[in-house]
Amino acid sequence: MQKILLIIWLLAGSMTLNAQTKFEGEIKNGADSSVLAGATVRWVEKNISKITDSSGRFQFENIPAGKHTFEITYAGFDAYKTTLDFPLSDNSIQRIFMEPGSEEDEDEDEVVVTATRTSRTIANTPTRIEVISGEELAEKGNMKPGDIRMLLSETTGIQTQQTSATSYNAGIRIQGLDGRYTQILKDGIPLYAGFAGGLSILQIAPLDLRQVEVVKGSSSTLYGGGAIAGLVNLVSKTPGAKRELSFIANATSAAGLDLSGFYSERYGKAGLTVYAARNSTRAYDPADIGLSAIPKSERYTINPRLFLYGKNTSGDIGLSYITETRTGGDMNFIKNGTTGYFERNNSDRITANGTLKHRLDEKTFIQFKTSYSIFEREISMASYSFDAKQQLSFSELTFNKSLSKSEWIAGVNFLSDDLTELNAIGTDVRDYHNNTYSVFAQNTWTVSDRFTLESGLRGDYVKDYGFEVLPRVSGMFRISPKVTTRLGGGSGYKTPTVFTEESERIQFRNVRQLNSRIVNNERSLGGNWDVNYRTNLGPVNFSFNHLFYYTRLNDPLVLMNADQGALEFRNAEGHIDTRGMETNIRLIYGDFKLFVGYTYTDAQNHFNGVVAALPLTAKHRLNNVLMYEIEDKLKLGFEAYYFSKQQLSDGATGRSYWIMGFMAEKLWEKFSVFINFENFTDSRQTRFDTIYTGSVASPVFRDIYAPVDGFVINGGLKLRLY
Repeated sequence: MQKILLIIWLLAGSMTLNAQTKFEGEIKNGADSSVLAGATVRWVEKNISKITDSSGRFQFENIPAGKHTFEITYAGFDAYKTTLDFPLSDNSIQRIFMEPGSEEDEDEDEVVVTATRTSRTIANTPTRIEVISGEELAEKGNMKPGDIRMLLSETTGIQTQQTSATSYNAGIRIQGLDGRYTQILKDGIPLYAGFAGGLSILQIAPLDLRQVEVVKGSSSTLYGGGAIAGLVNLVSKTPGAKRELSFIANATSAAGLDLSGFYSERYGKAGLTVYAARNSTRAYDPADIGLSAIPKSERYTINPRLFLYGKNTSGDIGLSYITETRTGGDMNFIKNGTTGYFERNNSDRITANGTLKHRLDEKTFIQFKTSYSIFEREISMASYSFDAKQQLSFSELTFNKSLSKSEWIAGVNFLSDDLTELNAIGTDVRDYHNNTYSVFAQNTWTVSDRFTLESGLRGDYVKDYGFEVLPRVSGMFRISPKVTTRLGGGSGYKTPTVFTEESERIQFRNVRQLNSRIVNNERSLGGNWDVNYRTNLGPVNFSFNHLFYYTRLNDPLVLMNADQGALEFRNAEGHIDTRGMETNIRLIYGDFKLFVGYTYTDAQNHFNGVVAALPLTAKHRLNNVLMYEIEDKLKLGFEAYYFSKQQLSDGATGRSYWIMGFMAEKLWEKFSVFINFENFTDSRQTRFDTIYTGSVASPVFRDIYAPVDGFVINGGLKLRLY
């Protein structure tokens, strides 16, 4: 009897082993049968996810007998779910076709990111990356349709720094470091560097953006010099399966007007997007001190882009033109043309770019990107002017290869940055001609279902400043289905430039040309570690993310006094370090969403043995957002932001303050109306501190550490005809 039972047990075990089968599939676009690389396939019962390779394929092994469910998601496509009974009667590759859907329906964790040069979802990317997309991007667009300044400043770890009290010019600071250490990209192409970065975040509107990707910490290995504090990648909308035609009209109580429109459509093997806008403001002085807090400005933007799709080859080409006049200063001068202090910025920006992608086989493709940009800006004051033209060109060729458990990316690129000072007087002109030659490689290795490793190495040769070697590594550990942690770090560098926040505040007046024989690249080392936890607490969806970071910047470039009243940049004897942490909590209960963020930043100068706080860095910040939303009907939002005291460059300390706002939007099928009460507590520096010394006719401006525009109401209409 025992022998019979043993035989039955062995036969049952054999049947079970035979029933341990595999599931191999290929994900394709239902519209044109093209493969979808980077799609996420999740085995629901085991909570195991796979990423499709460059041929759109995936494979699960050792699947027990019985019914199992698989969920498939891909950015811009409707989610797909299927339940299969194993063992399958057909063991051949299963072809699954996904239908293009609405980008607004994407789940946060399934957004595909490109800033790390891969097409992976956030949940499967070893590098910590934050994405602003979908509803959040639309809501921030309601508050500030004309530019992305507010969109970025309301993110933990990011602070916008106003560099002009009267013209509203500003840059962004990540983790306490100056704006020149953050690289801003458009679709992976560096366009806003040096002189061209002075007005960048004020001339980029959110309507034609699909998402904004933020990588904090050293990222020079990914895109070269300048990404010491991090990078911001602005990802444009592309034609989808459905036509899009949308408009937005917005007016403000500060006499601002924004009109913009976006069109997108695909015509078989071709597609087109067009973005156009007009943005204007009148001079506005809420403090009644005779100086503009918001300048008089007028800006026009046009950006068409053509897409072509082939069986193995696809590409796009685009052209962008932005022209703006911006005048701030004495209100009597601006309104009546009388004598007085003024600061006028006239700028023109023309950019042409293109991308070509060719698939060599199911797992291999090459891609070529190129862009050329001309940026001209004239800064004029009563007794001073600075007029210069910057020409930026960028070309990059990459090779991508997907293997069963890893993905390789290797490439070369060339960046040229030329500036010519126009109408210069004297011999000390600030012309420069920088060329950077780069080679890089990156590998993303799925070691196991629980651990993914991403590593990279880059070599840059910068004319006049030498060779830089930039290693980088990031690892992602899936401790459990609810807990994920990432650990990473790398090195970075920044090529010397006279165009910094420090020199921008004085309109580059008396700032000498750089001497490449006495200044060197600024170099950095940095790392970060974060822990992410997600669960359901009864009916409440709860997520928690905590980040620790540290960056050390050696030989930073600082502005020093020279002879004959001039100023010049030199490498300081010492270093800057910034350390801190960020905490983000999200709670979702029914139609309510609560976001709470806290940033702690300890940024210090270590110069000549003296330790001092880095100016204009809030040590403590709180971000609080409460949203109530009835889908496709109503949105209500309340925001409260706290900034602690900041050290100022004149030795004083700015006071702490809160900024609060309220937003409402009523939606119908084809249109919506919105209103936003921004900073309704009217927190502004002119209420509790001064912004200048001297007279209105000849002001000497202090650091701007708090808003100067105060309480502003804006509202408008959004149309979505398709």
